[in-house]
Amino acid sequence: MSDRPLPLPDPETAFFWEATARRQLEILRCQTCKTWVHYPKPSCWNCSSGDLKPERVSGRGTVYSYTVTHQDVPGYTAPFAVVIVELEEQAGLRMVSNVVDVPPEDVRIGMPVEVTFQPVAEDVWLPLFKKR
Repeated sequence: MSDRPLPLPDPETAFFWEATARRQLEILRCQTCKTWVHYPKPSCWNCSSGDLKPERVSGRGTVYSYTVTHQDVPGYTAPFAVVIVELEEQAGLRMVSNVVDVPPEDVRIGMPVEVTFQPVAEDVWLPLFKKR
């Protein structure tokens, strides 16, 4: 496994980590206006409804922005790219992750990616992205 720091699920994020353990990516969606809400929050940023439910997303998107880290940190050997991926379900629906199987110097803004999952502990899987 990995020596990466493990996520600490709470009542608002447990659904996300339970989904990744099934190798699925789920994001909260407002049932009133159908806006996707990430990071998990108790109400919709668009209409203020509290009627949010996790829904599966495609896991496809593009690299919106990135930085290359040149210093080792626990669980990561430098150099590595930290990316912000904009998911295809909605403009502005973004998540922070890493790109795997692509050298950091080859990561580009606009690069098409799709989610993949990496185990880091028993029943803990991280959503990472690979080039499409």
